[in-house]
Amino acid sequence: MKWKGRQGSSNVEDKRGMTGKGMAGIGGGVGLVIVLIVTLLGGNPSDLLGSLNSTEPNNGSSYVETDEEKELAQFVSVVLAETEQVWTKEFRKNGLEYREPTLVMYSGSVESACGMAASSVGPFYCPGDMKLYIDLSFYQELKREFQAPGDFAMAYVIAHEVGHHVQTLLGTTEKEMPDRSKVSETEYNRYSVRLELQADYLAGVWAHHVQGENLLEEGDLEEALNAASGVGDDRIQKKAQGYVVPDSFTHGTSEQRKRWFNKGFKSGDMNEGNTFKANNL
Repeated sequence: MKWKGRQGSSNVEDKRGMTGKGMAGIGGGVGLVIVLIVTLLGGNPSDLLGSLNSTEPNNGSSYVETDEEKELAQFVSVVLAETEQVWTKEFRKNGLEYREPTLVMYSGSVESACGMAASSVGPFYCPGDMKLYIDLSFYQELKREFQAPGDFAMAYVIAHEVGHHVQTLLGTTEKEMPDRSKVSETEYNRYSVRLELQADYLAGVWAHHVQGENLLEEGDLEEALNAASGVGDDRIQKKAQGYVVPDSFTHGTSEQRKRWFNKGFKSGDMNEGNTFKANNL
């Protein structure tokens, strides 16, 4: 991606090295939101709950930014700025106003309106404060654990989380997601998959418009598709436990995630990605 020398976003908070405040109680829907937004790592829920219930503070006060992290911080700021430009225009086309989210960089753990979260959660979006949260060390994991290197793989991560913000602004999350207490876990997971695949579609829509600005380089699309595939539920479960449990999928298979991102990339239309109405995911 041609990003160097481009303007970054002013909506970035740097909380790396800040000491955590400990864990406040999380109940009901708010705790559920945190579980839902483990969007890319597909982590074990028990690991997540362990991090949420921890009262151990973040001991990152001695944090020192490396040159690599400095460049990554600049990169995510530029990518966020590009999402702001694209979605402001797209919302305006539809007679809507886009409210820009804030991206929070942190190290170790962070407190959000959705509660405390450790970096093991992976990048996430909290609708309660309309902020994206990311520990930049995740990008090393993206390359090492998911075999998804490249700057546009990293851009996909941010674009996916911004996709959740778009869903929040459009009221999709509130409208389409059922009350978890009224449906089975399997049924709820099916809705979660549709929510996540739509965020992948919206990430593809963003990439379509970035391509229109001549910012993509050779291999960028493949990097994003590789990242989408790498974080599919089936691939993660197969690697972690040797087998897959489709009823427990919350984000979609590798093939589904690639396909919906690619649909958005080809379409460029934010209104064409209604995964909740799709008969074939």
